[in-house]
Amino acid sequence: MKKVLVLHGPNINLTGIREPGTYGNQTLQTINDEILKKAQQMELACDIFQTNHEGELIDKIHTALTDYDGIVINAGAYTHYSYAIRDAISSVKKPCVEVHMSNIHAREPFRHESVIAPVCIGQICGFGKESYLLGLEAISKYL
Repeated sequence: MKKVLVLHGPNINLTGIREPGTYGNQTLQTINDEILKKAQQMELACDIFQTNHEGELIDKIHTALTDYDGIVINAGAYTHYSYAIRDAISSVKKPCVEVHMSNIHAREPFRHESVIAPVCIGQICGFGKESYLLGLEAISKYL
């Protein structure tokens, strides 16, 4: 069975509380439950990890070298400036799909640029929690 790592970056732990007009009102736990259900239906093993700390995200990405076949990542604000996360994704040489619940291209100009997109196989944004489920669909094509 192929194994996928789903990563949630900073402030995503506040989903359902923080800016519900942008991110929805479902909690992260509810979204994670839907991700796990979808992964099971797709016959994918799936681990989910959330952190507000850049180094922890990088350490978890590194585990893909030996433990995972692909990554789905919502790097949150790190998307726009973390070359360290970009380099970690590039280094593990596993397919990675970038996801965002909001449409980053329709928000503030600083959110329009993703420094991790060039090392991902694709980007899905603007579909709320469905972005994660679409990310699973997309990554499954590359495993």
